[in-house]
Amino acid sequence: MEVKNNIILNHDEINHKIRRIAFQIYEANVNEKEVVLAGIDSNGYIFAKKLKSVLQKISDIDVILCKVTIDKKNPWLDIKTSLSPDDYKNKSLVLVDDVLNSGTTLIYGVKHFLNVPLKQFKTAVLVNRNHKKYPVKADFKGISLSTSLHEHVHINLDGKSFEAFLE
Repeated sequence: MEVKNNIILNHDEINHKIRRIAFQIYEANVNEKEVVLAGIDSNGYIFAKKLKSVLQKISDIDVILCKVTIDKKNPWLDIKTSLSPDDYKNKSLVLVDDVLNSGTTLIYGVKHFLNVPLKQFKTAVLVNRNHKKYPVKADFKGISLSTSLHEHVHINLDGKSFEAFLE
């Protein structure tokens, strides 16, 4: 069987979604001096860096990046962050990932940050697939897709040309 890739977001559309989500994060944190963007390692972290870049252009909020390392096959194992809990304690935090599929990675990421008092906690994803096993939602999302469980969404955020495609 031939696998066909369908582009769902091209480079310009992804940039537009990133900009829109950055404005939404800014609106939700307009009275904050700083916000922590906790990106789930690899594409979630790349997405968080792109959000930080836009937020720094549109606001005077100090944006702190945090890399969140989760074993996606065994998310209940130890989760590591590039910041110590004291670095995000009592701050506004946005947990960022590229795709919300079953919600497993996001819910374990949320669970990790619930061990520390936060001023505000939100989630952001570029693509929401609506196949949740867990009661987790994206507060900020670029696009929602109704896909079959057999389809896979791939996000390419590296390099100069990035896109999201369905196969």
